Amino acid sequence: MDQTNISRSIKRISFEIIENNQLENLVLVGIHTRGVNLAQRIRDNIRLNSGHEFTVNKLNPIRFRDDSKILDPNTLNTTSLNNDINNKTVILIDDVLYTGRTVRASIQALSEYGRAKNIKIAVLVDRGHREIPIKPDYVGKNIPTSAEEKISVKFIEVDGIDRVDLFLPEGELSK
Repeated sequence: MDQTNISRSIKRISFEIIENNQLENLVLVGIHTRGVNLAQRIRDNIRLNSGHEFTVNKLNPIRFRDDSKILDPNTLNTTSLNNDINNKTVILIDDVLYTGRTVRASIQALSEYGRAKNIKIAVLVDRGHREIPIKPDYVGKNIPTSAEEKISVKFIEVDGIDRVDLFLPEGELSK
């Protein structure tokens, strides 16, 4: 995906969120790191098309991962939930959905901040291969992959370029 395709996907996700939710009861939560960038872009598109203002909340679910033994104290301080989530619809936003473990950990982490009315999931790329039965509500692009392939999402804010690449098992970039 190039910058144009990424932008188009984000606009589509934003319109679907506007159409399917009461914006006054909505909380946007980006998963650290690129999920936050994606959430900010979704927020900007929603503001542009509805006039509704949002704060993008940031969540780092590393403490709740069942497959992580590394607890670097510097990565734990990246959660910032400035909105009350009680009785609200939370849109949990990440760049790629793969096994579902990050989303599961994020849902668990959110429970420390209150009880949402419901939680919906928005992702730029859904690559399949769930280990946990989680399904996104909003998807920019489905990119079927093998378990050996890798997806790399780059955003201008972090990487200096907007691009999604698929890497084959041999490390070659797919065309």
